[in-house]
Amino acid sequence: MQRAKEIIEKGYKHQLTMKGSPAFKKKLNEALRLIRLVGYYDFLRTYIRQIEEINGFSQLHEADVAIWATIHMLEDPVDAASYIVQKAQQMKDYVEGKLYYGLGEMTSIEKRIEFLEKLKTKSKNSEIKKKCEELLKKWADSAFTFP
Repeated sequence: MQRAKEIIEKGYKHQLTMKGSPAFKKKLNEALRLIRLVGYYDFLRTYIRQIEEINGFSQLHEADVAIWATIHMLEDPVDAASYIVQKAQQMKDYVEGKLYYGLGEMTSIEKRIEFLEKLKTKSKNSEIKKKCEELLKKWADSAFTFP
């Protein structure tokens, strides 16, 4: 991990690749468009190398510097984009040697909420703004509390 941390500090960014069906890639591009809109694409490329379609559960796969995702996870591009940002934050915490599961996951959830707030502000699309509001309300109503 030390080597990864060093090259990241020097500004290294991955060339983000997508693996999956054409339908998966189309839906993923919708989420990535939102990530670019908010200015988080370089953050994503710093910590994630690949997003790959799988059958099973969407998750961060640290060994491959990848997010494994299902096409169903991408159905809502706003929620999908915020999930992808959350997983990039988890990978950042992993690289930095910080606790990133359990209580450590709070940092990645905070990043997800930050992303949704910025997307709500930057988007001109009323449907996207509405979806951000819905998701932010769900997070506020959840068991997670933030300072």
